[in-house]
Amino acid sequence: MTPVVFWLIVGLALVAAEVLSGEFVLLMLGGGALAAAGVSLFVISPVAGVVTFALASLVLVFAVRPALRRRLEHQISDGRMHHRALEGREGVVVARVDGDGGRVKIGGELWSARPVDADDVIDEGAVVLVVEIKGATAVVVGKD
Repeated sequence: MTPVVFWLIVGLALVAAEVLSGEFVLLMLGGGALAAAGVSLFVISPVAGVVTFALASLVLVFAVRPALRRRLEHQISDGRMHHRALEGREGVVVARVDGDGGRVKIGGELWSARPVDADDVIDEGAVVLVVEIKGATAVVVGKD
């Protein structure tokens, strides 16, 4: 097996394994292996491939990965990727909320809702506070 094929297999395997971890480390190592495959196309020495893999992986793990994680965490804190951003926000009841359910509008979006206490009834037009999100249902309490 040629060094180019070896590094391509390692790189693609690491990138594929990243799907299971989600931490971007394997993705960065896969990038290092693909860089080593590129160098191996032009340089015969296996040492050059190993050195390229090590250097590229270090740069990717310590420079690119933190920037990528910051960007994703920023999106999560903006609420673009995480429903927990709705917790603590106010909404308006658009269909009576009781133990059997109901509908509320939170930030321009319609959500199924139920009250924190199953015996509570919150009428249409009332302002509610989102206590938590359970699946696709907002658990709310009436705001006095």
